[in-house]
Amino acid sequence: LRLAALSKLPNIFVLTHDSIFLGEDGPTHQPVEHAWAARLIPGCNDFRPADGVEVAMAWAYALTEATGPSVLMLTRQNLPAIARPAGFDPRAIWQGAYAISDDADPEVILVGTGSELHLCTGAASALRAEGRRVRVVSMPSYALFARQPAEVQEALLPAAHPAIVTVEAGVTAPWAAITGRRGLRIGLDRFGASAPAEVLAEQFGFTVDAVTARVRAFLKG
Repeated sequence: LRLAALSKLPNIFVLTHDSIFLGEDGPTHQPVEHAWAARLIPGCNDFRPADGVEVAMAWAYALTEATGPSVLMLTRQNLPAIARPAGFDPRAIWQGAYAISDDADPEVILVGTGSELHLCTGAASALRAEGRRVRVVSMPSYALFARQPAEVQEALLPAAHPAIVTVEAGVTAPWAAITGRRGLRIGLDRFGASAPAEVLAEQFGFTVDAVTARVRAFLKG
């Protein structure tokens, strides 16, 4: 992958079993750092899609990309389709990040990738029921978003916003580029464990209830 980027080869890499939710095979087979390892390779197009629509658009992008490799990081587990706004243009996915739901003047912005985007949508529903204003952003490709004009990035994720939260089942430090120092980064800064995926989700806090509780506490300061 690194040599493909160095040589500007338009190779397509399809990686599976993208997180701790592989389960019983344990931490030797559960990547927690690999997504960011791919994202940090210069000229590499990373995709961690959240549903079939994002997979299709990632594949379409990779087929037309001529200046470097694309890597699709896919889940082992089945994922439900994401509900998107009426009239949604799938080409927005090629911006690297886009809002899938949005309230005016959001108090908190939840940013999710891959299988954890569904945790963001669930947490957003719970927070809205409490009267909170929420924007939910899917970020299937950090690299593509980072290449967008500053005004596009600022419109979606304002640099001065005090409450940007990222959710991904992996290392958290690089997400500071999105959250800033004041934001919240929900992730996993350790290796995984051997257990069924449902048990790991509970243990490591990757459930709707756990994410909602952490965001709620963060907003209360």
